[in-house]
Amino acid sequence: MITHDNIWDAIDEIARENNLSPSRMAINCGLDATTFNKSKRCDAFGKSRFPSLRTITKVLNEQQMSMADFGAICDRQSHEATE
Repeated sequence: MITHDNIWDAIDEIARENNLSPSRMAINCGLDATTFNKSKRCDAFGKSRFPSLRTITKVLNEQQMSMADFGAICDRQSHEATE
């Protein structure tokens, strides 16, 4: 099962693989520099906040990745979390 953490870890991994900070990747995608900050991954009540599909699509388009590529990274994150 893919979790909130797997999705955010996948976004972090995409940034690392492209030698970018999450902030720089957000800017390159036309997003606010703070979009991928850890503080934005949960709301004020501690409830998990997922990135929108629009945000994920911007990352995939900027990095020339498919949704299948993103799913594979999320899946890998999921398996690593259970090891």
